[in-house]
Amino acid sequence: MAVNENAELEDLIRNAGGGDVEAEGEDDPGFDIATLLLVARRSLIWIVLLIALGLTASWLFLRYTKPVYKSTSLLKIDEKTEAGALGLAGPLGKGIEEQQTLNKLSGEVELIKSNIIYRRLKDSLDLDVNYYVEGTVLENELYGTSPFKVEYNIKDPGLYNTKFNLIFTGPQRIRLNYLYGGQEQSGEYSLGQPIVIPGMEMRILATPLLNAEAQDKKYHFVINDDGGLNAYLSNNLSVEIVNADANTIQIAFTDFNPAKAQDIVNKIDTVYLQEKLAKKQQATAQTLQFLEQTLAENRTQLQNAEENLQSFVRNNKTYDVKADVAAISEKLAEQEEERLKLTEKARLLGEVTRLVEQDRLVASEEATLEESIPGLATLEDSPLTQQLEELNQLQQNLRRILRSYTPATEAVKQQQSAITYLKNSVRRQLQQNRKLLQDQISRMNQLRAQFNSDLQSLPQKETELARLKRPFELYEKTYLMLMDKIVEFNMAKAGTTADFQILSPASRPGAPISPIRMMVYAIGLAAGIVLGLLLVAVRFFMHNTVTSVRELERATSASVLGVIPNYDKEKMSVSKLVVDKSPKSAISEAIRSIRTNLDFISSSKKKRLISVTSTISGEGKTFVTVNLGGIIALSGQRVVILDLDMRKPKVNLAFSAENVKGVSTILIEKHTVLECVQHTTIPTLDFISAGPTPPNPSELILNAKFDDMLTELYEHYDVILIDTPPVGLVTDGILIMRKADIPLYIVRANYSKKTFLKNINKLMRANNFTRLCAILNDANASGVYGYGYGYGYGYGYGYGQGYYEETKPTGSALSRLRKRFT
Repeated sequence: MAVNENAELEDLIRNAGGGDVEAEGEDDPGFDIATLLLVARRSLIWIVLLIALGLTASWLFLRYTKPVYKSTSLLKIDEKTEAGALGLAGPLGKGIEEQQTLNKLSGEVELIKSNIIYRRLKDSLDLDVNYYVEGTVLENELYGTSPFKVEYNIKDPGLYNTKFNLIFTGPQRIRLNYLYGGQEQSGEYSLGQPIVIPGMEMRILATPLLNAEAQDKKYHFVINDDGGLNAYLSNNLSVEIVNADANTIQIAFTDFNPAKAQDIVNKIDTVYLQEKLAKKQQATAQTLQFLEQTLAENRTQLQNAEENLQSFVRNNKTYDVKADVAAISEKLAEQEEERLKLTEKARLLGEVTRLVEQDRLVASEEATLEESIPGLATLEDSPLTQQLEELNQLQQNLRRILRSYTPATEAVKQQQSAITYLKNSVRRQLQQNRKLLQDQISRMNQLRAQFNSDLQSLPQKETELARLKRPFELYEKTYLMLMDKIVEFNMAKAGTTADFQILSPASRPGAPISPIRMMVYAIGLAAGIVLGLLLVAVRFFMHNTVTSVRELERATSASVLGVIPNYDKEKMSVSKLVVDKSPKSAISEAIRSIRTNLDFISSSKKKRLISVTSTISGEGKTFVTVNLGGIIALSGQRVVILDLDMRKPKVNLAFSAENVKGVSTILIEKHTVLECVQHTTIPTLDFISAGPTPPNPSELILNAKFDDMLTELYEHYDVILIDTPPVGLVTDGILIMRKADIPLYIVRANYSKKTFLKNINKLMRANNFTRLCAILNDANASGVYGYGYGYGYGYGYGYGQGYYEETKPTGSALSRLRKRFT
């Protein structure tokens, strides 16, 4: 509807001589901070409600959301990498070591998250049955605190993950109900009684926690299958490498029950330790078994090698062929040396024999036997040496005797006889010795031949011995090594420890990780504030009506004559005169202020023509006209109100009078001015109604008779107030405003569009209305300058929004409440 009104107003201005409508941006006042603050102030209650709604939503979320707790432990894995064991250095070795460390840690992570650990965990903790107690809003799991325990034997897998409801009907009586095959099953049993149901056998046993208070609550339990348990553990367990350089791994588990989360993490540490120990012990046992088996086989092979070596030693009477070679070589050298000595002796004996046969052992009488036979001492034969000396002595004596005697003398013969005898004795001795030496030399030659033969056979024996020693030494070395390894692994098995340390064991979490109360409340608060700000932004951008005199002054070049507050003392279907009934009200004071301002504007004139118009119907021009006329009349001036809104007259309705005759009948000379004047409760205030609606209101106003009517009224009245038609709909108002001394333009707060203010400026420029004044009507008391006495008066919503068709706005309870808030 606003678009149509603006279009009609633009057509009106063109027809009135204003030319083309100026660009809308020329009158754009920019960003209106005051309006934004006003909208924010009016939206304050909604912002508070949205913040309260956000906090309430946070409280409800926390109330109906189970808290999730997280328990963690920190492990240090003491793994040795192959790169470190091989002693690799440098960047390449470091990179290989880091990669191997990361791979080993990743393998440990997968081991912790494997079904092996899950299976051991399920065997260590009672996780197969979950017990719950029903609370006011949420159910709570009774981990380790259940007043009863379930023993079961399920034959039908369909009963896994089934909810069994349990209530106590007596100190030792319970009632169970559950769904089986789509039908509800129920029964009452005694504690400890075997319960046989289709597909399952179980017993419900009491625990020490069962007491009278526990019997008043409702419980249910669920028997989990392996798949459900594995999924539960996998979804809630997280294992992460915290620091690859430090070989640390963090194990974390989340659950609604903090004690359960702590127990599971600690038990994971324990079963991981057990698994690592079992794995090590198994590896050690397998190694020991392999070592013992290998040792037995090696023992047999070693015995065979020993027997072969012993046979060789027995047969060859040697164990060290190299030593035998050295010994034989040494013996050969000794034997050769001895043989040479014997040969030398034999030669010497031959020489001695030759000398003996020559009858001359020494060369001269002065020489000794040792000097003539140098090697005599080497014979080492004292008797022979002695005989040779005696023979030499006899021969020397014989030569001395022959110098004195003849050979025929007895002395010579006796001496020769003694020499012959001794020579024969020496000759026999020499022969005997030479024979002995020859025998010795022959034996030595035989021994040398034997030694040479032995030396020739030794390489073959050495090869055979080396062949027999190799397996013996190998089996002996392996046997000793295996014995050492068995002792070593037995010692390792006795002191086997896990290759990890628990740096930080799991502790019971005190505060949940989700939801975090402060964060949830902060989110609720932030959401409320954001929604409130969005509401302010939406209301600001949708705020297209004038709300305060500041907006009116900021957006128009017309002078603001005053502000009229709203009037809520009574509800009026049509505009009425109220200043005479409530002379001390805020609205009366506001109109008096407007009257004073009018006096300042037109102080030089005693007779004044004041036109009152607006953009569209419903902005309160009739109400302002009637009450402004009343206030001026109460000041002692004679005032007449003309209702020129001949298409939709309302002035007569304000005074509860008839509209049989009036301005229209005066202009067509059917009645005179005095005949149409009607009096009011204020003696100095009269009015002339519009009269019957003519077919041509604009032409009547342009008629010279209209000026004659004004001249006649000036003779009887000081102020003529004209209630003109809305200028945004018809041209009549502009024609009258040209004749008026003071044209007044009515803008209704929270009703008139902001675009109307731009139209006011365009109207002033097009028609040169330099004395056009604006009045803000129906403003809140807080928006009135100098007013706002706290009476809360106003005149309601009785104007309607259409010119040709009266509309009656409805006032629902919600709208009244909204009005109170704004």
